[in-house]
Amino acid sequence: MTDKPRLLIVEDEPAIRTGLVDVFTYHGFSVTAAADGDAGWRALQGGRFDLLLLDVMLPGLDGFEICRRVRAADREVAVILLTARATDDDIIHGLQLGADDYVAKPFSIAQLVLRVNAVLRRTLGAQPQAQRFTLVDGTVIDPPNLQGRRDAAALVFTRREMDVLQYLYAQRERAVSREELLQRVWGYANALEIETRTVDIHIAKLRRKLEIDPAEPRVLLTIRGAGYRLLGV
Repeated sequence: MTDKPRLLIVEDEPAIRTGLVDVFTYHGFSVTAAADGDAGWRALQGGRFDLLLLDVMLPGLDGFEICRRVRAADREVAVILLTARATDDDIIHGLQLGADDYVAKPFSIAQLVLRVNAVLRRTLGAQPQAQRFTLVDGTVIDPPNLQGRRDAAALVFTRREMDVLQYLYAQRERAVSREELLQRVWGYANALEIETRTVDIHIAKLRRKLEIDPAEPRVLLTIRGAGYRLLGV
């Protein structure tokens, strides 16, 4: 047993992989590394990890497929994608599969360490889980089980999606800015310095689950110039 955060790095470029192992070992992580997607998947079958750092473009299984398989079985483990293909479509695809965040190559090692630590603070921080709550349209949200129900439709959420919902519900009397969500949900202390669309994409994912028509939201609103507001009872 170890009290160190357990990190799996799946990266096929030897110099980057070795550098990441050295950096995160120095920062107190218990690190396992794999050079391709198939080896990374085998490592996942043989151990438990707190966070997965996955390159998107890998020999064998790519990072997207590993993320998809992980999320099908585990909605708790944190996932950060490393991608040289930082197009909107790739970023949206990765976050839709359940990644917590992405980091575009080339990246700053210091920035990557900060973002890994921020994600882990939320994942390992034993955040108190609220009891069920109800949205304005009658949708019931069940945080401890990462589930919800709208009429007869069952809803399933990732841990990060539920964190966003819980925070917005707790602040439901007002709009919450993108920067506040990055600080309070993702744990990024200097949110204005973080270049990421993860908040916008998580909001879009939540609307697809919560709204009858995501193009005309009635539950999770955008308040122009202020941020997002979740309507609850």
